[in-house]
Amino acid sequence: QVQLVESGGGSVQAGGSLRLSCAASGRTFSSYAMGWFRQAPGKEREFVQAIRWSEGNIYTADSVKGRFTISRDNVKNLMYLQMNSLKPEDTAVYYCAAAPTAGIIYIPTRAYQYNFWGQGTQVTVSS
Repeated sequence: QVQLVESGGGSVQAGGSLRLSCAASGRTFSSYAMGWFRQAPGKEREFVQAIRWSEGNIYTADSVKGRFTISRDNVKNLMYLQMNSLKPEDTAVYYCAAAPTAGIIYIPTRAYQYNFWGQGTQVTVSS
């Protein structure tokens, strides 16, 4: 059974940093992309950043370019999201997710393409 468990959320002032972690278990993820999404109250779930687990290719949403960095540890099945220069508009519940990539060369960015999800972790940025 696949499990994705996020940790590392919290409250921070604008300009601060947080690092989120996602522990993945239950299968091998070599043919998957792992991604981060976020959802603010009253808004749709939004793609943040994703990485193809084997190749390491990364795709980043424009809203976080230059501020957020995704990385993974293939051996420990851990994924990270380093968030710097945080803004109040980054406030949301952050989810990690996994999408199968067999047969495709791009990195999925739509929520419906991801079939495994974590429970989410709250990030609050105050001004």
